[in-house]
Amino acid sequence: MEAVFLAFVLMLSIFLGFELISKVPATLHTPLMSGANAISGITVVGALGSAGAGLDGFATALGALAVVFATINVVGGYVVTDRMLSMFKKKVAPATGAKR
Repeated sequence: MEAVFLAFVLMLSIFLGFELISKVPATLHTPLMSGANAISGITVVGALGSAGAGLDGFATALGALAVVFATINVVGGYVVTDRMLSMFKKKVAPATGAKR
């Protein structure tokens, strides 16, 4: 019974996620996703807990792999967010005065 419930929750979350993301305009999709990736650092905490749980070697290896992927996700979110914010900064005009 539990497997059926978990499969139902998975299918419902896939459907809901698809419907929500398809309604977001293209101009807002990247800023929202980069911000969501940047604040998903809680995934790193969960992966660290999984890696350091003291279970068998396979579980520890999967936990370490989860730490690597979660860290890449968080860092990538910050990089994309920083690039997007730099697009909105005012450009400084170069000095046009020549020395005589």
